[in-house]
Amino acid sequence: MTGRFEGRFDGRFDGRFDGRTAIVTGASRGIGLGIAERIVSEGGRVVITARKKDSLDAAVEQLGGPTYALGVAGRADDPEHQDDVIRQALWTFGSIDHLVNNTGINPTYGPMVELDLDAARKTFEVNCLAAIAWVQKVHAAWMGEHGGAVVNLSSVSSIKPARNIGFYGATKAMLNSITELLAVELAPGIRVNGVAPAVVKTRFAAALYEGREAEVVQDYPLGRLGVPEDIGSVVAFLLSEDAGWVTGQTIVIDGGATLASGVAE
Repeated sequence: MTGRFEGRFDGRFDGRFDGRTAIVTGASRGIGLGIAERIVSEGGRVVITARKKDSLDAAVEQLGGPTYALGVAGRADDPEHQDDVIRQALWTFGSIDHLVNNTGINPTYGPMVELDLDAARKTFEVNCLAAIAWVQKVHAAWMGEHGGAVVNLSSVSSIKPARNIGFYGATKAMLNSITELLAVELAPGIRVNGVAPAVVKTRFAAALYEGREAEVVQDYPLGRLGVPEDIGSVVAFLLSEDAGWVTGQTIVIDGGATLASGVAE
């Protein structure tokens, strides 16, 4: 897919998510919205979260309206928000079959020796602890009894050093480990996997390519940066029964960049 999804399932896909509901955090735009679009395009329903209600309302409209999507505004690391999302998901759609921990923050940019430690603590709380909390709560509310699948959004900076975003990469490396441990603990009823994208053209990653995209792309064998649809398709695979024998894996989605360079930029 290279263009934006418009409307609901249009016959291009096979309805792998018919009758299923996914919570996708941080999904008012960018990668999260791309994932939600793909799930809806294959017959699923989504509950999406983000901090701003206005942007969520626009995303719900883009996803086809309240028949297919519900937006719940709040902070991903707020326990009361997590409880509210789960309660509304079950009330509105009747199940929570899938969870996508997409929310991530990176409030610092620069060398590790200059890292703001308060910002680092917040990054850890959102990128790691919140992901665990979401899994705990969907497990207790639905998946523990009924099964399901979880995908955590990591980063190529979790597997190779990334200049100026080092602590962000460290939190994502921890998330990879969390993914593996949860996969062991929650099997066989719940599968847990991750994806590790390189630079995807979103507002979140703009500092990594804006004004120098042609230079950055030179390190990508496939000749372009990623777009949200590139991630959505792989996440949809991992959530679906097509990946029924896959768990504990973090799949790199990087246009070949980590093969071509020793350092993730």
